[in-house]
Amino acid sequence: MMTILFVCTGNTCRSSMAEGIARHLLKQSGLEDSIMFASAGIAAFSGEPASPKAAAVLEEEGIDLSGHRARLLTTELIETASLVLTMTQAHRRRVLELDPTAEAKVFLLKEFAGCSSSFDDNTDIPDPIGQPLSVYRKVARELRENIQKVIDRYNFT
Repeated sequence: MMTILFVCTGNTCRSSMAEGIARHLLKQSGLEDSIMFASAGIAAFSGEPASPKAAAVLEEEGIDLSGHRARLLTTELIETASLVLTMTQAHRRRVLELDPTAEAKVFLLKEFAGCSSSFDDNTDIPDPIGQPLSVYRKVARELRENIQKVIDRYNFT
């Protein structure tokens, strides 16, 4: 079974939201048994819950993040993932510092979704930490749109 790992900084906002959204979208398309999702952060405090604002925004969509616990990115997580999707270039660089052999399977989420080159600053998904709920909603929309493009574009069955 394919495993997709989402990576951000603390694993309490973007990557935890991406994991929840991806599971939800796959369940809606009936493909939930074809892909496993995971998430981690390059500077995560393992065991931390999802950000209350991230959880609240996804709860509005019927997605429950209450069981999410942050975890620190490790080489083992990278090695076991079929695909690693990062939120920023800095996250991608850190993944490759930990495991230089993973280059063929590490992409910015927006790049993998087909939204321009990995060298374009617009391919980063901004960190909503400390921002109002409206920013979290915007980030959730951006994540959903890009994850849906990934699901639509690639046959994961």
